[in-house]
Amino acid sequence: MIELIEAGDRDFLWLLGGEPHTRGLRLPPGGVDAPSMLAVVRRMAAALRAVHGRGAWMMVEDGEVVGLCCYLRPPNAKGEVTFGYGIAPSRRGDGHPTGIMAAMLAMAAEDPKANAVVAVTAIADGATQGELDRNGFVEAGRGVHPQMGEVISWRRALR
Repeated sequence: MIELIEAGDRDFLWLLGGEPHTRGLRLPPGGVDAPSMLAVVRRMAAALRAVHGRGAWMMVEDGEVVGLCCYLRPPNAKGEVTFGYGIAPSRRGDGHPTGIMAAMLAMAAEDPKANAVVAVTAIADGATQGELDRNGFVEAGRGVHPQMGEVISWRRALR
């Protein structure tokens, strides 16, 4: 079962190779992600915490950090949030996305400013679309994204 643990600046220092983790967590073989990506998520998380009080979370299974997730921006005026997540390269293919998505939805439901979670997938990304469908998302529209090409928009109400 995946547990989300809020990632503060000390956690990011540890993920980047700093001192041992004070919570007793461990890293997967090869770490969670490239240092450059961890630095980007660290900056995003700090900016989000400054305006929303929440930022990023470590995805933990059996005491091991298997990835990170974060809001991509604070909830908008409609209370919609969008998540981003990444799974450690050595832990991909281990069946984590379903548990991760369920944990992220439960966490978002506790956020009083979040009323819905939205997502966008490439038309060809059937795996993610299946995860969204299994977690109660419904198709909210289709369009074209500048980097992704044809996309499907998804939405799941939290309340």
